[in-house]
Amino acid sequence: MSKVRLDLIWQHNNVLPYILNELRLKVEKITPVHAIYLFGSRSKTPFNDWGQLKGKDWDIIMVCNFPIINTGVLTIAKGYYIDLSIVTKNNLEKMMAHQQYIELYPKNTLTQKTE
Repeated sequence: MSKVRLDLIWQHNNVLPYILNELRLKVEKITPVHAIYLFGSRSKTPFNDWGQLKGKDWDIIMVCNFPIINTGVLTIAKGYYIDLSIVTKNNLEKMMAHQQYIELYPKNTLTQKTE
């Protein structure tokens, strides 16, 4: 992305509201968002230890009625480095079969332990 703000990449108090509100609303102009999942480094690291992830991006999957290609254009406005995939429920099951993930929306399972 062209406007990456490395100082804000790991700061959940800035990035999570953007993902759950502004970015979700952008996507919902195109298709309903049924769920949002976090995977990658953040899903494997306890929430209280996210400070050690400075410099890591956000790996997000949104589950919608149909997949959307070229999602990078949706995340450029704020400049956060978000690796966003928009998939259907069937595609999610294939992608996440061997991944650890945390549901952010509609439930927030950040504080729950995932195995």
